[in-house]
Amino acid sequence: MKSLITLSTALLMSLNTTAAGLEHVEPPNWWVGMRDTSLQLMLHGAGIAEAQPTLAPYPGVTLKGSHRATSANYLFVDLDVAPGTQPGELALTVAGRTLHYPLLARARGSAERQGFGPQDAIYLVVPDRFAQGGSGKQAAMKEGVHRADPGGRHGGDLAGMRQHLDYIAGLGFTQVWPTPLVENNSAQYSYHGYAATDFYKVDPRFGTNDDFAAFVSEARSKGVGVIQDVVLNHIGSGHRWMADLPAPDWVNQWPAGYTETHHARMTLQDPYASASDRLRFTDGWFVPGMPDLNQRRPELATYLTQMTLWWIERYGLSGIRTDTYSYSDRDFLTRWSARVMQEYPRLNIVGEEWSPHPAVVAYWQRGKKNHDGYVSYTPSMMDFPLQTNLLAALTEDDGAHTGLTKLYEGLAHDFVYPDPANLVLFDGNHDTPRIHSLLKKDVGLTRIALAYLATTRRIPQLFYGSELLMQSPTERDDGRVRADMPGGWPGDGVNAFTGAGLTAEQREMQDWTRRLFNWRKGAAVIHDGALMQYAPLEGCYVFFRYGAGRTVMVVLNKNARPVELALARFGERTRVGDRARDVLGGREFQLGATLAVPAHSPLILEISR
Repeated sequence: MKSLITLSTALLMSLNTTAAGLEHVEPPNWWVGMRDTSLQLMLHGAGIAEAQPTLAPYPGVTLKGSHRATSANYLFVDLDVAPGTQPGELALTVAGRTLHYPLLARARGSAERQGFGPQDAIYLVVPDRFAQGGSGKQAAMKEGVHRADPGGRHGGDLAGMRQHLDYIAGLGFTQVWPTPLVENNSAQYSYHGYAATDFYKVDPRFGTNDDFAAFVSEARSKGVGVIQDVVLNHIGSGHRWMADLPAPDWVNQWPAGYTETHHARMTLQDPYASASDRLRFTDGWFVPGMPDLNQRRPELATYLTQMTLWWIERYGLSGIRTDTYSYSDRDFLTRWSARVMQEYPRLNIVGEEWSPHPAVVAYWQRGKKNHDGYVSYTPSMMDFPLQTNLLAALTEDDGAHTGLTKLYEGLAHDFVYPDPANLVLFDGNHDTPRIHSLLKKDVGLTRIALAYLATTRRIPQLFYGSELLMQSPTERDDGRVRADMPGGWPGDGVNAFTGAGLTAEQREMQDWTRRLFNWRKGAAVIHDGALMQYAPLEGCYVFFRYGAGRTVMVVLNKNARPVELALARFGERTRVGDRARDVLGGREFQLGATLAVPAHSPLILEISR
């Protein structure tokens, strides 16, 4: 890692000395041994587009050419780095100045790295709201810390997250997903990270790129992988591109002026959709402060792809989460996902497609045979349909088409997915109200939701603080949904990490969550077993995970009273005399004709003969 940091520093020094006037080179370095040998450098500096670059001889590296777009201040340089090329430093002369460009060796096993999957559990954090450890710097940024403002920056940083990795790992989580950490230098609402002003730089208020490297490295040493949140669809209005676009079509612009997306995502699958509706969905902007990128522009498509690969390779990531997935150009998404998976065949990418319809989400998953021939290489998607059904199951009265039936039928729709086990199911996220509040602060229902999350045939993701029964308004209120993690700041009266000041109910929930996910970590049948479910009856929903002589029985009891569950119905998976162990309560017993299920609770049993 030290050698990477040294080479990156050397590059910056060379830019400031031997290539004065060249302001930016992106990507800032590259690697030998990539499967796709092409590399396009984006050079930015006053008048640089007129330059004719030359490359000093370097075995295995060829200068294929260069070209400008529209602006006089950008030059795109195309290189080829052949297989077998050795690490070193390229000498690229541009307008009489020499750029010393690092070509690094890939880390051992980088291409074969194992991405996150059903064996994992993901903990989602909003870095600004998780913990402050002292790595952030406020100087020269447009927005400072205003912790009392729900929509302001609160000062969480990389050092804070790093200091509490033991807490995350101790809860049983094997992956952490921070919302974006790249620079968002905006005057307001910069804390969330989804309006990048520099794709290659960690926001100084979180720390430095070296702080991020240290965070990833320490997380890995504790058995926790890091998933990077990447935004391909848009940037922040403060991005330097907006003051000098490389080309007028670098962002999507409309003759009538600012045009907002109508969020009609189903236009992309609708066989009757108008072309104008499809265009407005993909090319409309989210808000005036988030210019919509045009990935049909070849240089921009290459830039975004190389940027993604750079973060994975440079920091040893275990996966990518892609924001607002379907809003980007879909042909670009095919090429982008194919290139990422070409370089890292075992990596995982999860896309955000916020739709309640399984057919719409399935459209974007790798392996789906689509009606229009569209092909994706993205292995995973966020399972918004099943999350919607989970909430309905626990808030609606049960009926033929309501309540628990929705959860049962939601899972039955797995036939539309090419790989349902690789979908990410979540209790909530930074854009949704807190689950405990949506479930009317009912601890029993919250435990049922988390038990389902941990045991069904999915990759589970928990939003930070759910283990503490954190609350929010039930209508969307981003600032309060993303409230500070108790104990993350010096002087906090309540501390999630030490337990100080937590209520008895919070401590019990935290301990229960810890037992649940630490059990899951070692329960191989939950990671790779088959699933058999039984239609809900009388407020109870039962399913089994099984395979290779292993069986887990899960009972979700919505009733306000204990239930004596007749077991004859489940004879395909268990029988009288089987041994059972309550994985959360620890009790061991022999199954009889009926099973006692506590009121308003989940029951998870390991079954053996």
